[in-house]
Amino acid sequence: MRWFGIAGLSAGACALALGCGSSGGTAPTGPTQPTGPAVTSVTVSPAPATATIGATEQFTATVHGTGAFNTDVTWTVAGPANWAGSVGSISSAGVYETPYPAPATVTVTATSAGDPTKSGSATVTLAPPPAAGGPALTVDAAKATHAISPLIYGMNGYSITSTVPAMIDLPVDRWGGDAATRYNYQEDVSNAAGDWYFETDPNTNTAYPDTSEFNSQVEADERSHTLTLGTVPLIGWTTTRKPACSFSVAKYGAQQQADPYNSNCGNGVLASGNAVANDPTDTSFQIDDAWTTNWVHYLVGKYGTAANGGVAIYDLDNEPEWWYGVHKDVRDPGPTTPPPPYTGYFGYDELTTKGLTYAAAIKAQDPSAEVSGPIISFWWAFFYSMKDIQSGWTVGGGPCYQPWSNPTDREAHGGVPLLEYYLQQFAQYQAAHNVRLLDYLDLHGYFGATWNGNQVGLTTAGDTGEQQARLNSTRAMWDPTYTDPNFVQPNYMTDANYTTSCTVPLQAPELIRLMRGWVAKDYPGTKTAISEYNWGGQESINGALTQADLLGIFGREGLDLATLWGPPDPTTQFPGLAAYLIYRNYDGAHAEFGDTALASTTGNQSKLAIYAAERSSDQAVTVVVINKTYGTLTSSLAVANLNASGQGQVFQYSAANLQAIVPLAAVTVTPPASGSSTSTIASYSFPAYSITLFVIPQ
Repeated sequence: MRWFGIAGLSAGACALALGCGSSGGTAPTGPTQPTGPAVTSVTVSPAPATATIGATEQFTATVHGTGAFNTDVTWTVAGPANWAGSVGSISSAGVYETPYPAPATVTVTATSAGDPTKSGSATVTLAPPPAAGGPALTVDAAKATHAISPLIYGMNGYSITSTVPAMIDLPVDRWGGDAATRYNYQEDVSNAAGDWYFETDPNTNTAYPDTSEFNSQVEADERSHTLTLGTVPLIGWTTTRKPACSFSVAKYGAQQQADPYNSNCGNGVLASGNAVANDPTDTSFQIDDAWTTNWVHYLVGKYGTAANGGVAIYDLDNEPEWWYGVHKDVRDPGPTTPPPPYTGYFGYDELTTKGLTYAAAIKAQDPSAEVSGPIISFWWAFFYSMKDIQSGWTVGGGPCYQPWSNPTDREAHGGVPLLEYYLQQFAQYQAAHNVRLLDYLDLHGYFGATWNGNQVGLTTAGDTGEQQARLNSTRAMWDPTYTDPNFVQPNYMTDANYTTSCTVPLQAPELIRLMRGWVAKDYPGTKTAISEYNWGGQESINGALTQADLLGIFGREGLDLATLWGPPDPTTQFPGLAAYLIYRNYDGAHAEFGDTALASTTGNQSKLAIYAAERSSDQAVTVVVINKTYGTLTSSLAVANLNASGQGQVFQYSAANLQAIVPLAAVTVTPPASGSSTSTIASYSFPAYSITLFVIPQ
């Protein structure tokens, strides 16, 4: 091979050699070679963009670079610097969902996953939908359907702000919840049970029983002319007045969880995963119906009978279907897969026998008091006992392991759904003794939609999708076309759509209509109550519309009593309170919505909902119209069989002013044309996401 000296190498060859530098000059250079894949920029399209409020907009990101670079991006959205509300949300696929209320613009940004220093953005103008014609609205002033019970505008006393009762002329105030199940009225103490590490933390009160939490509510209700709905325990235990916890770590050993503020109080599950076999008397002692007899006797002596201003209504405990979990420290559910009889889980006989016994104890002390039961919240427990449900879920449930898989308790009671059986037993008692022991069929109505795996109740408004699901799911109270995956058909062998498949059809809950149907069939004359419900979002206009829609539905559908769990705070949740004010104090001078429901129709309930009533004090026709859309809708309101003319009052709540119901200019009511009996409000524009109240004099 011929040998070349260094000086004889070409520039290209020298580039491959070691030590080619030369002090005699600068070597020539070739083109720069890439060092690897690299992201150079990101662009977003469309940019700029306009998104219609209430709709979605698809954005696309293009990542530019060299080599085999990463083309993935992460999406974010930001609002103007002075915007404190929601900016909407954007999915990993670039689908942007607008908020409501909305800022004028937002910025959508795609950031490179391979190089977070590279990103692209688009300015998005948020525009309301164009104003459009709305559905026809009608009211028939001659078609009174039923009286509207004022008790549908009630609340639970837990966490209620002291100013609220006077603001809405609160008609009924419930004292209930998990803590009421083991409340000791004699010593004014309760155990937190499963809500907080099964702890007893006595208050500083030393003047019990005359000064107590419950008595304080009764006395506050007296001052505001509010009926008190109390709760008596059926579980068979009450709380001892001493600081203690049911699952002491010192006594029972280390547990999977403990109170972060009191490490001695565990959750009742050992580190091994086994349940703690505790001694219930660590925190509680046993009671029976004599306890209720003595309590009601005491209350009558202190405050008078219900007929004379005392406690008006008594709930028969609270959510007995969850006793085995919430109160497992006194209601041992047994092993994870228990053999019959499933100790700790209530059955048909316990629920009905205790219901009859305790109701009789109440009525014996105060015949004028009303009784409400069985206070169940779980959809399946409307149809099956918890013994049935646990059997279906565990050892007796193959192949489906569903609540309906092995309903031996229901079969032993003639195949009758649990709540129907409950009503039938009270009806039989009345037939035999000529005494009504049950005045209300009372259930808990947590039927708000599930969004991204979470229930919309008891939370903030969330993004637009969650808000739409919240507002749409009020239909669970009445609509035969509304279904929810959480509420499948009961699937008992005698059901019309019974199937042996493990996948059963959905069923429209129609909760109020379902309750009224059971009452008509099994115990006529019983009233209906929903003593806990919450659809969430009360800090927002979305929550206001949802709550106003529910109150309108309660009145239209003939519910007799409803008490909201988690009453709105006037300072931080005024929108939720505004929904009540529309019906109870819309003008600040305690003017109210009518008390007799009138037939009303809308061409589209999901756009403009309508609720109408006549007010007995002055025969005015009151009409609430809720615009559930994000744009202005213009509709006419026709009121049949009403010879009205002149001016009607208008009050409105909307995102334009979240702190007040605003009185608007009077509206012209056109009298009936010749040969007609229909008065008309022509072409009224209802703003986006608003509640409008008309007061039309006769």
